[in-house]
Amino acid sequence: MITLSDGLHNFIDGLAIGASFTASVFQGISTSVAILCEEFPHELGDFVILLNAGMSIQQALFFNFLSACCCYLGMGFGILAGNSFSPNWIFALAGGMFLYIALADMVKDAGGSSFLLTFAIQNAGLLTGFAIMLLLTTYSGQIQLG
Repeated sequence: MITLSDGLHNFIDGLAIGASFTASVFQGISTSVAILCEEFPHELGDFVILLNAGMSIQQALFFNFLSACCCYLGMGFGILAGNSFSPNWIFALAGGMFLYIALADMVKDAGGSSFLLTFAIQNAGLLTGFAIMLLLTTYSGQIQLG
């Protein structure tokens, strides 16, 4: 299950990378670096989970590599789709899938006696993220670095 879900996650990462490169080389490199920074600890965690599930080191490395290869498939589809129509549609799809994954994990963990507190903290974090993204989108043309 870990390998399958990680493969889907990596495929969506690849879609975003491929679509970014069709928009511009700078955007493609930026997206690739961001995904690399996210994927390194993620893949390390998956590797440890596979080891704790009873796999040997070689088996865990193989299944981790197999799921990582899905990124290349996604990148190919992202480049093809990004050239056929607007990459923004792919970004919306990838962003929606990532939000779904994050929210499903949050809701799954929100059980127990302190449900209301957990619910309030999670929604405060979500609303803060939405507010930050709204501010960045609204004022992106006015941001100057240096």
